[in-house]
Amino acid sequence: MAWVLLLIAGLLEVGWSIGMKYSEGFTRLWPSVFTAAGIVASMVLLAQAAKSLPIGTAYGVWVGIGAAGAAVLGMLVLNEPATAARIFFVVLLLVAVVGLKVTSGH
Repeated sequence: MAWVLLLIAGLLEVGWSIGMKYSEGFTRLWPSVFTAAGIVASMVLLAQAAKSLPIGTAYGVWVGIGAAGAAVLGMLVLNEPATAARIFFVVLLLVAVVGLKVTSGH
């Protein structure tokens, strides 16, 4: 169950990181409200997952999902550059996340 919570926390991190862009520096009400709610929910789920997972693994996976997801959505939705180098490093992040999961012993 901890891994499911961690996956949801990571996906929420993707959501709130993209939400920060739409909040325009927290100057737009609803995008700011949804971003703040996403931050809180993501942190709560991370904390719950960290009760039974090693914190280094939980935090690393959470950050990895968030960073990779934000980069991919940035390229797909926000018209950020989708260069071969960026895609390579996103794939590398995902390999690291899978590596942490596989070697966690849980």
